[in-house]
Amino acid sequence: MTTTSPTPLSAALTPFQNLAEATHQTLALLHNRLGFQLWMVTRTEGNDWIVLVSNDHGYGVEPGQVFRWCDSFCSRMVQGFGPNIAPDSRAVAAYLEAPIGQQVEIQAYIGMPLLRPDGHLFGTLCAIDPQPQPDRLHHELPFLQLQARFLSTLIEQDLQAQEMVRRLEHAQLQAHTDSMTGLYNRRGWDLLMATEEERCRRYGSPATIFVLDLDWLKQINDTLGHQAGDQVIMAAANHLRQTVRASDVVARLGGDEFAILAVEMAASDAESFAQRILDSIEAGGIQMSLGWASRDPRHSLQTTIATADERMYRIKQLRQRAASHLPTFCSYPASRSLRDPMPGSV
Repeated sequence: MTTTSPTPLSAALTPFQNLAEATHQTLALLHNRLGFQLWMVTRTEGNDWIVLVSNDHGYGVEPGQVFRWCDSFCSRMVQGFGPNIAPDSRAVAAYLEAPIGQQVEIQAYIGMPLLRPDGHLFGTLCAIDPQPQPDRLHHELPFLQLQARFLSTLIEQDLQAQEMVRRLEHAQLQAHTDSMTGLYNRRGWDLLMATEEERCRRYGSPATIFVLDLDWLKQINDTLGHQAGDQVIMAAANHLRQTVRASDVVARLGGDEFAILAVEMAASDAESFAQRILDSIEAGGIQMSLGWASRDPRHSLQTTIATADERMYRIKQLRQRAASHLPTFCSYPASRSLRDPMPGSV
């Protein structure tokens, strides 16, 4: 049987390979149809406004750049203070007062929210131009709403698919586990960190890393024996495993050091999660030093874990200096007065 090359029409209807290609083509279509020097798909996380995809013809904005959400036109549009379409944005008080307008020349604006199925804001589809645009742009509102809904649907489907991929990755890396605790070992941790970093960059996703270290393990080994020390390690691992969410990664990095990669966890949720971890550990009579850091969109997860590790050791040193007696396994409470203030992000 012979095969034929696709016709120009069928080639134009070939499905996109991935979300990135579909988004790039959508922004190109919008630019060709409506003009505007810059089109973007963004994500909001706290006060970070992260550029995921851009179609730029003069502003010099690239994917991965991060701006202040509260400075943007889009933050005002989402709150209802300004319209979705502003052919002359200087005529809209909310946009005229926006700090971003003082940083770059903006005289026309389009903004559409990108929503999750539960109505929460994912980000925006938006465009700006240094020149005013024709008033007939208002007639494009139904078309723009449709494009925003399509993008929201594609993003949501891709996020759900990535969650399934994440679970498959976890299952496939079961071979990279620590023989004593059953948690991921250093190799498994490194592999899962690399794949999660790629997701963070692609979707602007948040993540938080917690680093924990057992206190007094050397003293326990020296006074009660290594078998008692192993029991402490295994008990700590069980408490961590029972505390985290199904999507999180828990690893024993070596010796008495553990780490948790909490995916899709923003800095605003990290402190309460850290408290839950410490409460679970304390309930088992185990004492650990904990430090955490949330990923900054400008940096990587490797930077994040380095910051979390530094904070953990700072706490550990404080606890050791304050200790006046040798604790024993299952008999000592953690000292709440020595806990870190838990600063938020890298």
